[in-house]
Amino acid sequence: MQIKKIIYPLLLTVVAAFAMTSCSEDDGIVEEFPDWQLRNETYFNNLTDSVQRLISSGRTDWKRIRTWSKGEGDYLSNSDYIIVHVLENAPSSETITPIYTDSIAAHYKVWTIPSTSYRDGKVFDSSYKEPFDKDLAVAARFYVGGGLIDGFTTAVQNMRRGDVWEVYIPYQLGYGTEPKDDIPGYSTLIYKIMLIDHWSE
Repeated sequence: MQIKKIIYPLLLTVVAAFAMTSCSEDDGIVEEFPDWQLRNETYFNNLTDSVQRLISSGRTDWKRIRTWSKGEGDYLSNSDYIIVHVLENAPSSETITPIYTDSIAAHYKVWTIPSTSYRDGKVFDSSYKEPFDKDLAVAARFYVGGGLIDGFTTAVQNMRRGDVWEVYIPYQLGYGTEPKDDIPGYSTLIYKIMLIDHWSE
């Protein structure tokens, strides 16, 4: 699949770098997230370059979406965008996207880029258990403008009922530079989001 041609080399680069630097020669203590800021910035910038080339070639299953909190006239950098891989498209009859004052129901899972012990990234939150069962899973409910991270808010305001997206969020649009619970600062966040419904309050 084409997705593997883009993401797999990025993951190999990150994992190889971890293998070389994650263990201290002095005390044998393994670092879970060594050089985390640099690794995350490099990962996201490389992903951005790859996706921009795909978009330029006409691919429509990848998107680069400006954060909702900035306008076209603002100075923009890579960290002002989320990157989206469309896994499933909503039915063509669905044309309306949520707005900032709406509420949504969605299934989601979120994880980091690979670290020393988590070669596929550390999953730190999910609204469902694996394997996903649509008949048993209960969708989470959010108010779009209710204090969600900017990257998530940006994503859902561009989705339609039935869309399933994998969303890559730079730390600047996520939890920033400080740790959040068990999420280290500077973490790129990778979400799988399934938008089930949205409505006005």
